[in-house]
Amino acid sequence: MYIGLGIFLLVLGAILTFAVGDQSVAGLNLEMIGYILMAGGVLAILLSFVMQAGSRRGRVTTTRESHVDPNTGTRVDRTEIDPR
Repeated sequence: MYIGLGIFLLVLGAILTFAVGDQSVAGLNLEMIGYILMAGGVLAILLSFVMQAGSRRGRVTTTRESHVDPNTGTRVDRTEIDPR
């Protein structure tokens, strides 16, 4: 989700920085706004990668088996948890 936002901010910032001829509109420096938007885009992309790596670390694999013991007739449940 943040990767798309980051790319959008990078493109918009690059357009304001490098493609707009008049660099000030009503007291605003469009070149500086472009640099700020590009920095925000890079930050959004980096945060996206950090959040993605953190969510992978928290996963666990669970295996469950259930069967009836033929000698006693009781139900046997076994659960294995494998943290990655």
